[in-house]
Amino acid sequence: MTTATARPDAARVVDAVKVYGTGDTAVRALDGVSVGFPAGRFTAIMGPSGSGKSTLMHCAAGLDTLTSGSAYIGDTELGALDDRRLTLLRRDRIGFVFQAFNLIPTLTVAENIALPMDLAGTKGSRAWTDALVDVVGLRDRLHHRPSELSGGQQQRVAVARAFASEPDVVFADEPTGNLDSRSGQEVLGLLGRAVRRMDRTVVMVTHDPVAAAHADEVVFLADGRLVDRMENPTADKVLDRMKAFDGKGAPV
Repeated sequence: MTTATARPDAARVVDAVKVYGTGDTAVRALDGVSVGFPAGRFTAIMGPSGSGKSTLMHCAAGLDTLTSGSAYIGDTELGALDDRRLTLLRRDRIGFVFQAFNLIPTLTVAENIALPMDLAGTKGSRAWTDALVDVVGLRDRLHHRPSELSGGQQQRVAVARAFASEPDVVFADEPTGNLDSRSGQEVLGLLGRAVRRMDRTVVMVTHDPVAAAHADEVVFLADGRLVDRMENPTADKVLDRMKAFDGKGAPV
């Protein structure tokens, strides 16, 4: 499933169903979702609490498995991979940014950024890394350790690390959740710059309409189902759409 730009999907799910538990206690977190995330685009996933947005991201990224349906990175179906090949795919083709920065405290900024390549046993492109450092504005912090940085700077390191190995897609789960508004805006801005200046792909889960407005498109979930898509979002338009959900997460 692609948008009008006709770009191929960097990631997608088809008829995705995820059920937690069994019997009377079973929870259907995803209920037949089919959605694509176009390459070279910034897509935000939104929905009320319990709508399935984090579950969708985790299944699309291979961090969790679907009960039924399919998840793809490019043309590779994740469900067809054994654990070793899935681990390699996540390492080589996917980047992650989480609410917690997850930096290694004993490593410098430069070493944290290079960690994915070090784990893979590759050097990566020096030109790419240099460009990335400039995009995230960390040139003067490369020899600092995380404890010497602000929260916003630490998250910028995490973003740089996610893009360092030139992955097909970067998944960001509430990346500004631990940041003040100014630092959050900086991190969202650099995610947008990575997409537009470096032709990267970002899929971000967020509950914040202001954060979602940085994306090229927002997809909305409710009760585990895809209920809407919005191109060229603004904070006001996203907020208005979110107000159309009742307290149970269903569209009104």
